[in-house]
Amino acid sequence: MVPFDANSNAVASWAIRHETTYRYSTRVSFAPHVLRLSPRADSVRTLFRNLRVTPTPAELADFSDAFGNTCTRVSFGAETADELVIESRVEVQTFARPEPPYSLALPPLPWFRPGFDSLATFRQPDFSPAVVALAQRLSFEVGGAPLAFFGRLCSTLYATLDRQIRVEGSAQTPEQTLARGGGACRDLTVLYLAVCRSLGVAGRFVSGYQGQEASPDGKRHLHAWPEVFVPELGWLGWDPTHGVPTGPGHVALCVAPDQAATMPVDGGFYFNGPTVTSTLVYSIEFDAL
Repeated sequence: MVPFDANSNAVASWAIRHETTYRYSTRVSFAPHVLRLSPRADSVRTLFRNLRVTPTPAELADFSDAFGNTCTRVSFGAETADELVIESRVEVQTFARPEPPYSLALPPLPWFRPGFDSLATFRQPDFSPAVVALAQRLSFEVGGAPLAFFGRLCSTLYATLDRQIRVEGSAQTPEQTLARGGGACRDLTVLYLAVCRSLGVAGRFVSGYQGQEASPDGKRHLHAWPEVFVPELGWLGWDPTHGVPTGPGHVALCVAPDQAATMPVDGGFYFNGPTVTSTLVYSIEFDAL
């Protein structure tokens, strides 16, 4: 995403409450957790932030990971509980994405780079036949023009794939999403990135919130979308789940080359006994200030 101008005027302000509750069939003790629930400074201005964890942690400390995300490390004592509640409250200002200058001349796709590449971690090309075929078809349709290609790919996935909500589980493979004709936001994000990477474009998986576009069930959920790196412009985001470029309704929490490194809550637990079951319940409120 192109960084906002700190001197520009915000176009939207949001209050976001995200509560996650894990319930266990027996009392457990908690391993250290990593929380990725802090808005990224390159996409919004954070006005207020509060994080509350129950049971009360022994230690709670922020740190920056390898991709510039603000994460929170949570350590617990020896006490046990049958419930873990994590409540994040933030207030942010968001900004419109700058329009690319009309005079900007970008090289046509593909963008394969020989030798050293500082963005190699974000390229990881996918050459599965269905992905390559889609990339080549859309690139041909726009004459290899990069910005037109990114927009065409976004609108094509939105128009041709069924959009679903799937709370648990990792993202599908790109070929699975194409074969099944649909998926959740994380599935469309992984597919979008694979198509771009097959043409040498660096892309990253973004986890966050969006509060302006309609969701299939009318509720708010943690959202995912792709960003691609464009020379002279930096990271730009598109949202194939909603068929639009990212804008002031998108609030990024975490970016990484793949979904696994963007999980909002990452941790485990210990228990005595033969087995334990757990359930996850969450709620997200996204309101204009």
